[in-house]
Amino acid sequence: MGSRHHKKPGDVGQVFNLRPIFNRPGERSSPALPGGLCDCVGRRVENPPQVNNLPHTSGSVSLQMLVILVPVIFGFMGFAVDLGRLYLIRGELNQAADAMALAAAQRLVGATASNALVAAALPPNGPPYTYNFGALTLGSSAIAPLCFDTVTDAVAGTNGTSDCSTAAAVQVTVSAGAPLLFWGLLPVAQLRSTPVAAQAVAGMSAPLCTGCGMAPIAVAAPNSSDTADFGFDASKSTVYTLYYACGGAPIPAPLAGTGVRVPYVLIDRYDSASALPEGDQLFQYDALGLTASNDATPNTCTAAPTTPFACVNVGDCEQVWASAASRSCTSAAPSPPVEAALCGLYSRLDSPGNVGICSTVVPDLAALAPAAVPDSDLAPGETPPYSDYLGNGRRLITAAIVGGVGATMTVLGFRQFLIEPNPDGTFFSPSDASGRFPALYAGYPAPLPEGWFDTRFAGAMCPVGSFSGPGKAVLQK
Repeated sequence: MGSRHHKKPGDVGQVFNLRPIFNRPGERSSPALPGGLCDCVGRRVENPPQVNNLPHTSGSVSLQMLVILVPVIFGFMGFAVDLGRLYLIRGELNQAADAMALAAAQRLVGATASNALVAAALPPNGPPYTYNFGALTLGSSAIAPLCFDTVTDAVAGTNGTSDCSTAAAVQVTVSAGAPLLFWGLLPVAQLRSTPVAAQAVAGMSAPLCTGCGMAPIAVAAPNSSDTADFGFDASKSTVYTLYYACGGAPIPAPLAGTGVRVPYVLIDRYDSASALPEGDQLFQYDALGLTASNDATPNTCTAAPTTPFACVNVGDCEQVWASAASRSCTSAAPSPPVEAALCGLYSRLDSPGNVGICSTVVPDLAALAPAAVPDSDLAPGETPPYSDYLGNGRRLITAAIVGGVGATMTVLGFRQFLIEPNPDGTFFSPSDASGRFPALYAGYPAPLPEGWFDTRFAGAMCPVGSFSGPGKAVLQK
């Protein structure tokens, strides 16, 4: 008989060799086995069946693992929550630092006044800044501003100082403690917070090809070939008599405390789509600067008609305000549009309500005047030089410099002037027949509120990289 393999369920890989009871020749017979016909000798057994006689422990092991893993899982959850909060707070501090740096850079005016203006733009004097979902407020001790004379120094972090008198850029560092929720329970974080800091640098951009928000005034350059100061005093120490351009002789006499006389005109920005009458518009533009409009520009000689209404391009053509054309220099009657514009300039020194003519030429003066706050520095004789100026920037205006005043003019660049009180402490008269007011040439120390330093509007008219002038406040780092 051959070998047979008997396999029971669960007996995998069992091999039994069965030997018949009949002996082969020369082989001793085996003792008879009771109740069996063969001698079933298990010569080799592989993978014998296992008997599971151990106690069941899977439930207790799972419970032990659960006890171990629960705190680990909660630890990871706490780490994720705290880490997410740290990233959020760091982002909030970055935004706060950017906003503070821009606000401070916009207040740099290149004079002693910059120190007070920068301080007024930052907490606790300026607007509050919060973090951690608005639950915490940044205090003044958490904010460290530094001023730099050049943007290059500000980006590199060298030659910083707390004196902003001659600064062109500001670096603001903001630091705060970020609260810890879970990690604050550990011994290594007993303060339950960790310090987080952010830093931003803002300063004057490259000179603007397109300047916006300036006064609608075009001043004739005493020397058009002088690309640095256009013939004005480079030391910023001369007070000029700016008079409205007129024809014939003699030209208007200089005001007290001034010497050189320079003509100016109003550039046309009459907004036919506005509900405000012409006098109101002129007052508002000269008190606060040009504002935006949906109306097309009234400047018909411009080479770039898509230029925004409130902006002026370097190299472009401008034309005089239609109702404010030049008159005879001997005319004794003032021009109402010029009077309305001078009332706007006057509001930078004093309330225009104190001048009777302003209520006549500016129909809605009572409604418009409260927005025009006078300068905080009105001391007579304090300046020149311009660097001694201590005010809030309201007396500083930006005007277009042109090659010569007339019906049409070419803009050479932008420069800034500080409107001055009279030597005796009084102020110029908006009803002056010649439209005169005293102004100190300041160069271009302060940024414009808006504009473009590329040629998107000015095109090839603007010689990018080869001219000087004011920029605007931008983030540098």
